[in-house]
Amino acid sequence: MNIMLFHSTFGLRPAVEAAAERLRGAGHEVWTPDLFEGHTFDTVEEGMAHRDRIGKDELLKRAVLAAAPYSDRGLVYAGFSFGAAVAQTLALGDEKARGLLLLHGTSDLAANASVDGLPVQLHVAEPDPFETDDWLSAWYLQMGRAGADVEVYRYPGAGHLYTDPELPDHDAQAAEATWRVALGFLDAL
Repeated sequence: MNIMLFHSTFGLRPAVEAAAERLRGAGHEVWTPDLFEGHTFDTVEEGMAHRDRIGKDELLKRAVLAAAPYSDRGLVYAGFSFGAAVAQTLALGDEKARGLLLLHGTSDLAANASVDGLPVQLHVAEPDPFETDDWLSAWYLQMGRAGADVEVYRYPGAGHLYTDPELPDHDAQAAEATWRVALGFLDAL
């Protein structure tokens, strides 16, 4: 698979590159665009402030420009937290998208969002302060109405960005379970 992997509000840190290497090791081609142009952050609050300074429109423009040269190949869009929201937006707007892998995040859907059986897999902590139960229930129903084929995996007791070994949220067991299931999902596409 050809995978466009977007970073979280922490920026393009070593954990994102390590995830890309793990995917490459499984035979996938992976791109990791840097939407923050070299800026990385130590806290989610700093990263969110930077994201807000850049603005949603500019960040989406950067993401589209990063994906455009490869979209004819049929991309799987993937991302971590904020990057998952970006990946979701791009996948729902790309008729050639092959799949959507969401790690730790989702996004609003446009009222007219429509896909034809797009395979979607979400991995999220339970509970997650950014992805509440009510939000996830509504999101799941909206994705289904849009035509996506959605799988949701919850990880009780894990922190929000539990796949990142450099963060306090890290949960090694949940991370390994996530990667095992995610790699199976990608192999099936």
